[in-house]
This record gives sequence, structure tokens and C-alpha cells, in this order.
Amino acid sequence: MKRLRIAMNGAGSGRGQNWMSTLTKLTEAGFYEFCALSEVVPEKAKASGEKWGIQAYPNLVELLDSEKVDVVLNGTPPDCNVMAVGIAARRGVHALVEIPIAPTLGIARFMIQTVQENRVQLEVCEQVWLWAKEQLKRKIIDAGLIGEVAHARLYYTNKADYHGINGARMLVRSRARRVLGYTQKIRVPTFTHWSGIERSEDRWDHAVIEFESGVTCLFSSPPRARMMARWDIEGTAGQLVGDTLSIGSHSQADSYPFVTEYTEVRGKKTLDHIRVDTKPAVVFENPYRDYQAADGDEVARMGLLLGMHRAITEGGTPAYGPDHACQDIEILLAVRESARRGNVWVDLPLTGETELERQMEEEFRRRYGHAPQEVDALTKVAFRQWGVRNEIANWD
Repeated sequence: MKRLRIAMNGAGSGRGQNWMSTLTKLTEAGFYEFCALSEVVPEKAKASGEKWGIQAYPNLVELLDSEKVDVVLNGTPPDCNVMAVGIAARRGVHALVEIPIAPTLGIARFMIQTVQENRVQLEVCEQVWLWAKEQLKRKIIDAGLIGEVAHARLYYTNKADYHGINGARMLVRSRARRVLGYTQKIRVPTFTHWSGIERSEDRWDHAVIEFESGVTCLFSSPPRARMMARWDIEGTAGQLVGDTLSIGSHSQADSYPFVTEYTEVRGKKTLDHIRVDTKPAVVFENPYRDYQAADGDEVARMGLLLGMHRAITEGGTPAYGPDHACQDIEILLAVRESARRGNVWVDLPLTGETELERQMEEEFRRRYGHAPQEVDALTKVAFRQWGVRNEIANWD
């Protein structure tokens, strides 16, 4: 097995640390060598370098010019993805990026063209569809326990709606063919956004999404709410409602809640499996138990990283890839474009730039002083944690 040298761009204090913990485990397993990180905040760079026992650099350019790296994982805000992918690809370095892939489809397509021209791989780290419970849902559907998938409902609450679109779409297993959308700004009690900005307005989105398979998904994204996000799948013989399987009709059904079991591997708490106790039981076994995948989200992180390892060392494509990532954001763009046109059906795929994309790219150039395609110039830019999606579209 070939060990790939991997570096992390953006140490962070949350997701970045989770990724680096996973990289350390996959280093121990022999797939990667976690060799370096870059972070523009000096204190964070120093602290993370010491914590993980690796060399820390002040920026990605200096890291790539100093280290022999096969892969870079970009954990910085999404506005930065286009720059990170561009400078990595030109050096023959493969890239994984955090989600969403880009603010607009135009920027995403430029990134795809860049990696194709430089013959490197690009993975987009959308983890929802690889959560352990989502993989259990697919096993339940494959076992025929809910019959034929007939309808879906999606309720997402924190404005990172591409996650919910991903979760529902990967269970429906079909491309969206058209979208009917509605959106509205409303006044809300003043709250402090995670960016530190106080807000007294928020946005509500609603849509009907039709898939090529004939399945329809009802999508609702209310103002930032206290309810939990969820997506439900209705079948001809039962339903997946949140994290519960129901077999039967609304008037008479047997319910099977998801059961999660943990074990200990070399002294660390590790996910063992997740199941429903039907007869026979349907079980999703943690395939990365030996690598100490702690929970359902780490199962997803390892799935993405190991899929990228296979794509690089054996050929083929990464587990998710930029096409799937574009489908997720395209649906959201179509929702807003439908609303702008007066709440009419918008066919997919989109054939031209939407008005919202035009505004976001204009804001990108205004904020950073360069177009997204000016990759070298963008290496000297301080990217904000909240991106142009947030500024223009109220999307996190």
C-alpha cells in the first residue's frame, strides 16, 4: 500500500481539529503521512503544530514550496477553495476541500477544469451521506423494507442547506430535474450570528424538487430555528422518519428506532455498529473500527479520505466528487432563481449564470480585489470566515 503525504490548510479550532485527529489515525493505519499544516493565525499554527507533532507554516504557498506533498486538505472557508485548489493543482498536488465546493457553479467549474488540466484529483468533503446512520438508511432501502421510494420531505434549519439536500438526494438516488421555489426575508428577534454580526432579519426558503425518478421532495428552510434538521423518506411499504424506521401505514405500523453500539479499540471509544432490530436485523458495521473511527461523523471523514486514497493510488474517482457537490448547490441556486422569476419551475441542469451567482461573484471581486480565476493574486488575500454566500444569499 502506498502511503500518501498529506497536509492540512487551516488549523481552526473545530472541524480542522477533527480532521487532523482523523488524519493522525489514518497515518497510524499506514494510508497517509500527516506531514504539515498551514494556518495564517500564528498562535493557532503554533498550537496545532505542537499538538499534532508536525511542521506548521504561515500559509499554504510556503507549505507547498517547502514540503513534498501528495495531497492537501483545505479546511479554510469556501471562498478560499478556488485558490487552494488552483495552487495545489499547478504543483501536481491532489486536493480535498471542505463544503460547499464554491459559492457559484461558475467558480466550481473553473476548479474542475483546473484539476483536469493538471491531471490531479479533487474531492469535496460532504460527509452527510456517509454518516453511519445515512449508510444504514441506504441498507434499509436496499433491503426493500420501505418498498419503492415514493416521496421525500426535507426540513433544514441552519442555512447550510446543501447538507440537507445531500442527505435527501443520496437516499432518493436520482438527479433533480426541476425546482419550484419561494423565498422571503422576515424580521426575527435579534441574534448574534456565528460570524459575530448581530442580525434582526433572516430568510425563509421553500421548494418543491422533482427528481428524474418521479420522486418529489418538499424542502423547507425556515429562519434559523431551534428544531433539529431532518429528512424523511416515504416508501410504498413504510417510511424512514428522522432516525426511525416504520414499516406499515400511518394507521398501523411497526417502529424500529436506530440503535447505536460502541466498543473499545486500543483503549479508545469506537463506533461498533448502528442497526434496526427488524427480523432479521439490518446492521451497518463500522468498516473503520480497526482505525478507531469514534462516531458516525468520523466514519464519514475516513470514508472520504480513504476514497481519495484509492482514487489516487488505484485510479477511478473519489467517493463523492465535484459533480455531486455541484448538484447540491445547483438545487439551492434554482430555488432562489425560481423565486426571482416569480415562482415558476426552473429546469435542471441550469444552463446559464443565475442572478444570485452574478451578485456573489461581484461581491467576491469587491471583497477580495480579484476575480476567482486570479489564483496567484488570491494567495495574498485574507479570506473571511463568512463568505460571499453568507453576505449575499444568507447561506452559511
